[in-house]
Amino acid sequence: MKSYRFAAVGDNCIDRFQPPVSTSLVGGNAVNVAVQLARRGQVSFYFGAIGPDRAGRWTRELLAQNGVDVTYLRERPGITAYTDIEVLPSGERVFAYEDFGVCAGYRPDEAEIAVLKTMDHVHIGWMDDGGDLRRTLAAAGVSVSQDISVNADPANLGTNGLAIAFASAGSDDGAADAQLECLLGDGVPLAVVTRGSKGSLVSDGTDRFEAGIKPVEVVDTTGAGDSFIAGFLAARIAGRSLPECLTAGRDQAAFTCTHVGGFPQEARPL
Repeated sequence: MKSYRFAAVGDNCIDRFQPPVSTSLVGGNAVNVAVQLARRGQVSFYFGAIGPDRAGRWTRELLAQNGVDVTYLRERPGITAYTDIEVLPSGERVFAYEDFGVCAGYRPDEAEIAVLKTMDHVHIGWMDDGGDLRRTLAAAGVSVSQDISVNADPANLGTNGLAIAFASAGSDDGAADAQLECLLGDGVPLAVVTRGSKGSLVSDGTDRFEAGIKPVEVVDTTGAGDSFIAGFLAARIAGRSLPECLTAGRDQAAFTCTHVGGFPQEARPL
């Protein structure tokens, strides 16, 4: 299969699972997407920021080990972002606290934006730029996607300029359909909504398709949605049909559920 040039821009973080789990993993929407694209044989770049700390060095190391180009991974004064996660007896994960660290305020500079304009596709994770990068790249004719579910601030939730908008609606069919229609109503050319255990939906405003999940023995669901995005994007940019794109995303997400973390890695103690 032909390889394409992808870039993922935005968040990285250390997922810190609190006691009794007491382990840490490298993650974040943009990082997970970048790694999963590289693992699918695509040319994958990551644009983002880390701190000059142990967590930042670990993040850079894992990205490079997984084949992601880290030329544009910038080190900024401050701390690498982290998320404290509590795991309930039921297995449910609760995001107890998040510090965006040096990801907050990160912006690609003019030279980096020029490189992003050469990509076949750019995926944006969490960014607090009010949509500036999304609009800049779209104005230059770049294919851009974003997972709007990772941005809680209304100032960063716009969809103008996106070629593909991803969102998560849980397993409520009504909520998923409403989210899909909302995105299409905002003018998004292609809307994709994941539904947890009920699979996913996609529509271009004319055709609508859905896919269920691929049953696996679930170890951890961390990063499954990000893996779905990577699988879907790799298939979409390669010109595959929408049902095939859903299947590619489904299969990538299913595999991620069979191991700990958003991509295979050795966890570290807190």
